[in-house]
Amino acid sequence: MIFEWFIGLRYLRAKHRHGFISLISLISVAGITVGVIALIVVLAVYSGFTDGLRDQILGVNSHIIVQRPGGSITNYELTRDRLLTVPGVTGATPYLYAQTLLSSASGGNGVVLRGIDPTTTKNVISLPSKMIAGSVEELLAGQDGTGVPNIILGKNLANDLRVRVDDRIKLISPSGPLTPMGIIPKIKTCRISGIFETGMFEYDSSLAYMSLAEVQLFLGIDDVVHGIEVAVKREELNNADKIAIEITQKIGPGFIAKDWMMMNRNLFAAFKLEKIGMFIAMAMIILVAALNIISALVMVVMEKSKDIAILKSMGATSQAIMRIFFLQGTVIAIAGTTLGVIGGLGLCELLSRYKFIELPSNVYPMTTLPIKVLPLDVTIIAVSSIIITLLATLYPSWKASAVQPAEVLS
Repeated sequence: MIFEWFIGLRYLRAKHRHGFISLISLISVAGITVGVIALIVVLAVYSGFTDGLRDQILGVNSHIIVQRPGGSITNYELTRDRLLTVPGVTGATPYLYAQTLLSSASGGNGVVLRGIDPTTTKNVISLPSKMIAGSVEELLAGQDGTGVPNIILGKNLANDLRVRVDDRIKLISPSGPLTPMGIIPKIKTCRISGIFETGMFEYDSSLAYMSLAEVQLFLGIDDVVHGIEVAVKREELNNADKIAIEITQKIGPGFIAKDWMMMNRNLFAAFKLEKIGMFIAMAMIILVAALNIISALVMVVMEKSKDIAILKSMGATSQAIMRIFFLQGTVIAIAGTTLGVIGGLGLCELLSRYKFIELPSNVYPMTTLPIKVLPLDVTIIAVSSIIITLLATLYPSWKASAVQPAEVLS
């Protein structure tokens, strides 16, 4: 192999009239480098954006939702206590859900009203940390003992209704009592005790929170809930589906458990498909560089046909000649890929640390370009780059090994 390495490296360092071949080799290395950098950065952005969106979604929603098909959950405190015994579960809180209307002096809007238990919800969702005014604990009491229930609104919803903390607002349910005049909507005056901001426009413009007891009273239902939200350990997020199965086994067949991946599978499936598509598109840059390698090595074979013929006349085998050109491609592949990985990781570190690129907060759920480098992505990119480049060297190597000394030297 020392002989093949010596000849191959000499051909890569071609001088004088063969300098153009070396230039093509450098362009090939640069092409691979740029392709690898582009792939690493693009996939890091996709991974960061997906994780950021996941964190935003799970900031308002729980990791697992437990429900009873076709009905509400009674004795939910007992069910909650049993859920807390499941390995991996860190918190559980009951909830109610209703679609209602909110009306202020400046207009009205449809909202999703959620009844929560302020004492246990902090262990499940990150609503308390999303508050920009007021607190979740204020839902437990009325204002100054008047009995007026408190309500928390999303920032965009509060802006649409032109209200702020301590303002009064009317909560309207279209499903009221039936009278001779028809169905009369239920109307309840509430005090805005807090405003939250998740960064997700869909949530900030359509969600409102009240205490569980107040929502039960407003809807006119007994001491029941629509479901129980469950939180799992951070390191178990990707195993939430397995924990959901354990939950159904623990609390019995009368319940169903949906994990966050199941509830958002269409969204994350679309992100995964886009990531694969972008990987293929960016891999075309490496493929173009590989075509440059083919042309460079073919030109080397044409220029060095007499040298190859002499080497064969001196006893070099076709396999040895093939290895010479294959090793040239290997050097180009490893050099380009190594430089690309170093450059890609360095650029990702710069983008992550200094946050050069800002995103409009009214469009995206994050304010700066999210970066998350996954070791598996980098490994796949590096291996793919080397394989594509080595495949490109097969034809020129075979072409060199097929040179016939008698025809060339005659």
